[in-house]
Amino acid sequence: MPKPRTVALVAGAALLARRALRRRVKASPLWPLPALDPPLSGRPRSRALRLLLTAHESVAEGVVQLRLEGRGLPRWEPGAHLDLVLPSGLVRQYSLCGDPGDASSYTVATRLVEDGRGGSREVHEQLAEGMELEVRGPRNRFPLVDAPSYVFVAGGIGITPILPMLRALPDGTDWRLLYGGRTRASMPFLEEVRTLAGKRLTLVAEDEDGRPDLGALFARVPEGTAVYCCGPEGLMAAAEAHLPEGATLHLERFAPRASADGNTGFELELRCSGRTLTVPADSTVLAAVRRALPDTAYSCEQGFCGTCQQRVLEGEVDHRDELLTDAERADSMLICVSRARSERLVLDL
Repeated sequence: MPKPRTVALVAGAALLARRALRRRVKASPLWPLPALDPPLSGRPRSRALRLLLTAHESVAEGVVQLRLEGRGLPRWEPGAHLDLVLPSGLVRQYSLCGDPGDASSYTVATRLVEDGRGGSREVHEQLAEGMELEVRGPRNRFPLVDAPSYVFVAGGIGITPILPMLRALPDGTDWRLLYGGRTRASMPFLEEVRTLAGKRLTLVAEDEDGRPDLGALFARVPEGTAVYCCGPEGLMAAAEAHLPEGATLHLERFAPRASADGNTGFELELRCSGRTLTVPADSTVLAAVRRALPDTAYSCEQGFCGTCQQRVLEGEVDHRDELLTDAERADSMLICVSRARSERLVLDL
């Protein structure tokens, strides 16, 4: 066991290191960078910021929290997220879970996905305090709307966009929260959630209680209730299946929506470049396009960031993104995840 003096010296060194990081933030011009060069195609990328990573700490089993500091940061509202550009060049989206009124820092948290595409592992294992990281945003596709009452459903790391909503609700608001996870130890911010929700909280640890009963949760939900759900796809499918009549459902997904019809191949015309391609059932439109036009811009490949948005001239689109508005979907698509419903699609490329 370490001697008390050794423990005190280690703690003192850690405190001095954090203070040094704070001084770097105050002394460094970590202002928004100029907008990135316009892509050759697709929507312009978000304005970028370079921020200092001042905290990288575990907040639950398999979950780390990042604190990114700067000065005069753009404001955000509950439900917003950041694009985090990792040193490898990967871009990942993380919900903001800190204080919207804090203009000096952004806080996000992420779970390690063992069989993922590498982004979460890089965040967990390769990021360290003192690094400068690029972020884009914030953007909000999951805003908290005005409603007479609310039901929140969070699964594991899905608590991150919901936590600022709970803090922002005025006193006297009618709301309830179901917070589920594999185990209690794997559920981030559990103690704060308990404090905020009190008797309004239904806590479901799967290893103790099994799967959550959304039918019971939604029983006697008043007309006009806004239901907010973020978590694994199975949890969101259950929320959709049990949604009571008269309630509205707001979802935040970790991955693109799967199509019930599966994938089929189709013909793709690139009108401006005069090319006609075939998009096989096992390929994305983006992959097919980039084989012909390698400079076509893209980033997240998950239908979240909007970098690959393209104008549609002809054909019916199977929209699978979580970003575009109905108006934007009338004449455009995100080619990283969306496909054709028709046998032929024409893009303004």
